[in-house]
Amino acid sequence: MSIQRILVVDDDSLSREFLAEAVSSLGYQATSAANAQEALQRVASEHIDLVLTDLRMPGMDGIGLIDALRKDHPELPTMLVTAHGSVEAAVQAMRLGAADFLIKPVSPDTLGVVLERVDRTTRLVRENQYLRAEVVGGAPSSMIAESPAMLDMLRCASRIARSKGTVLITGESGTGKERVAHYIHQNSSCANGPFIRVNCAALSEQLLESELFGHEKGAFTGAHKTHVGRFELADEGTILLDEIGEISPRLQAKLLRVLQEEEFERVGGNTTLKVSVRVVATTNRDLAREVEQGRFREDLYYRLHVLPIHLAPLRERPEDIMPLASHFAAHYAADQGTPTPVFTAAACTALEQRDWGGNVRELENVVQRAVVLLQGEQLDIDDLIFGPSTASHAAHALDELTIEDPLLAEVLANNRISDIERIAILATLDSTGGNKTEAARRLGLTARTLSNKLKIWRATGQVA
Repeated sequence: MSIQRILVVDDDSLSREFLAEAVSSLGYQATSAANAQEALQRVASEHIDLVLTDLRMPGMDGIGLIDALRKDHPELPTMLVTAHGSVEAAVQAMRLGAADFLIKPVSPDTLGVVLERVDRTTRLVRENQYLRAEVVGGAPSSMIAESPAMLDMLRCASRIARSKGTVLITGESGTGKERVAHYIHQNSSCANGPFIRVNCAALSEQLLESELFGHEKGAFTGAHKTHVGRFELADEGTILLDEIGEISPRLQAKLLRVLQEEEFERVGGNTTLKVSVRVVATTNRDLAREVEQGRFREDLYYRLHVLPIHLAPLRERPEDIMPLASHFAAHYAADQGTPTPVFTAAACTALEQRDWGGNVRELENVVQRAVVLLQGEQLDIDDLIFGPSTASHAAHALDELTIEDPLLAEVLANNRISDIERIAILATLDSTGGNKTEAARRLGLTARTLSNKLKIWRATGQVA
């Protein structure tokens, strides 16, 4: 649940104790305060998920407390409970952001129903904030499979979806690991829960820790308010840890605890939060080899490697190329409001004979570009714009050339190391279709290091 710890605020000790006991009997953690000032101090120093306050209190009343909390802690839900209920007080409390309004005497059953409703609403608000922050593309989400390898994989994924174990999806970049994760979620018992994605390669260690586990207000410079982490958002649903092989050893240890105990603390907090989350992790790295080389925890690897799925690269399942191409063409033609183009025999041959180093993602990009620029209703070979590696003679020449070839050494000689590095990185990015994670893997860099170099080069005008 999103709401775990509830602060009861009431100047009447009997009423305060009754409400605290009712809250505890419903499975929540209860804490209490005798007045608004004490409540504000507790909220500032403790982890509180909801404030349940009386209306009439000496000094600052319940309305004043709700207003103060709205200004300093806008994400914190509040409820007003009073024996002096009136329509005016209810309207004023709701206008200030109170989640609900109850009249004493309050039965535990009534309180339970209202708290469950507030919990659901709070969860939906947080999920909506997360979804608004995500960049949602228009790419089709269907699983297209005709090759024996992919059909076997989907049958395996269907069986895995019915379990609750941790899933590790491996495969080259662009093979569709995230689509398979979606497929597992949609066919699981938590399909009605949230599906939350975290790109572990895109954030620094501190930011990733905050994104995964959340942080309390004041936990670090710039932490101006409490931040709910992705594990909390994914409660009763699925969390996708994309590129799990990129996380640091310190975060690996913290993640291991979540997988073992289903509990954690926010950054800067000391309250233990419990969640029920299905974990799906993806990687393009060989994690077993990473374990051997001491870069990945062995205990975490075995916690993740409960239900493994491997996606074959597109070049090893050519039966899927044209079904995928036709699917992408229909999708992007519909986006533009144009008829679905028909692939000529020459175009089909060109697509089927390509190596597809960027896998399904590269195929989708090629087809999308062709559909957008197409002027007729037939998609021919001339409409397919591939990357530089499509020239067969150039590809053959590159295949013959090795890193130690004297011709290459002659070209590299007398050039600055920084220039050679930049050219090597940009060429690798080109060969991966712009996939930074895969390029970093091939170059033996972390994705963050590669991104930082690109930022520096853009700032100095060395790349566009």
